[in-house]
Amino acid sequence: MIFTDQGIVLFRQDFREADRIISLYTLQHGRINLRLPGVNRAKGKLKALSEPLSCGAYRIYARSAHVLGTVTGGKIEQVFPHIRCDINRQVLALHFCELFMRLTPLHQPSPEKYRLLLQALTELELSAPTPAFAPAFTLRLMAAAGFGLDHPVLQITPQFWKRMHEDAFSSLNFTEAEDLLSLSKCHEVCRRFLNQILTYPLQTLRPFTLPAEDMAPLSSQKHSSSQDTESKLAAASAS
Repeated sequence: MIFTDQGIVLFRQDFREADRIISLYTLQHGRINLRLPGVNRAKGKLKALSEPLSCGAYRIYARSAHVLGTVTGGKIEQVFPHIRCDINRQVLALHFCELFMRLTPLHQPSPEKYRLLLQALTELELSAPTPAFAPAFTLRLMAAAGFGLDHPVLQITPQFWKRMHEDAFSSLNFTEAEDLLSLSKCHEVCRRFLNQILTYPLQTLRPFTLPAEDMAPLSSQKHSSSQDTESKLAAASAS
């Protein structure tokens, strides 16, 4: 079967000598894993289609008996250049992609989830992230994935809860003390959810020691690997 679908690359890795495997979140087919043969060669023509955060139309060949489909062509529509040039935006965008990798099942279409990821990347491309960007995205992905809460918790006001789920990400810039307290509680909701659902920590929370208010970190006490990473960073800075 050959079909074309809109997709956003969540992850890629090299495979064999010249191939790559990507995880692509598509509009009509959900999350699928695909192989791009020969793209690591000097004359590979589809390399741009295999890069994380690439968004475009992908022509895919899939056989029912095979786990991996094959990308046979496509057209890039957006590569989010401002995200790629800003390390904080880039790590946050990759964090969103990893959340999609970990919280969405294979081969289950959800246009709502696709639009959520595309909206987040588009707004992140156009403006610098606010401290509310990451928890708002996580709360909305929780809701789309079936883990959302019907009512606000931790005494978060219904109005604030609604804004975190419905307003544009770029407009979530809070300065009032009450709103900042509610935002902190939203971070705690996300942290508890991720600690409960995930069996190992998100890789995108470790690099570059991003400010805690920009992410929803997992509890470091549960993961000795995180402590090892911190020890190495401290030793490097001391030297």
